[in-house]
Amino acid sequence: MDDEPDIALGDPADLLAGYLDYYRAEVLRKIDGLGEADLRSSRVPSGWTPIGLVNHLAHMERRWLRWGFRAERVEDPWGDSGNWTPETPTAEVIAFYREQAEHSRKIAASAGLADLAQAGGRFTEDDRPTLGWILFHVLQEYARHAGHLDIARELTDGSVD
Repeated sequence: MDDEPDIALGDPADLLAGYLDYYRAEVLRKIDGLGEADLRSSRVPSGWTPIGLVNHLAHMERRWLRWGFRAERVEDPWGDSGNWTPETPTAEVIAFYREQAEHSRKIAASAGLADLAQAGGRFTEDDRPTLGWILFHVLQEYARHAGHLDIARELTDGSVD
């Protein structure tokens, strides 16, 4: 899916879902064709790698939607912290990324944008954001990190698409 959501969409839930899927696909498109060495090499002083960024995005979705909104018990919700080059094989990182995106889609489709996150996971009774706030936060994470991947890809092989 290389196209943005339909310009006729007006429903905020549909727009959020459409743009999240657009950016999820963009992230995978931007790393497509990179070899293992390039996926696991940093081109920037901070040291993050393309596969590390994909791993971060998977954990980020899980943190905000499963552990956050649904208050599900998840193992090591901060498993990506400080780990910008995971030892996990690339295929497993991508499978985990796709799995978390699918969980997020189902969660978003099952609730309204004004619904509050459940207490007990990431949030307490006093600091529960709405699903709409969470989805906007996740969307901005994707937009920012897709731009980071643009830079990494250009520095790696000159690709600017």
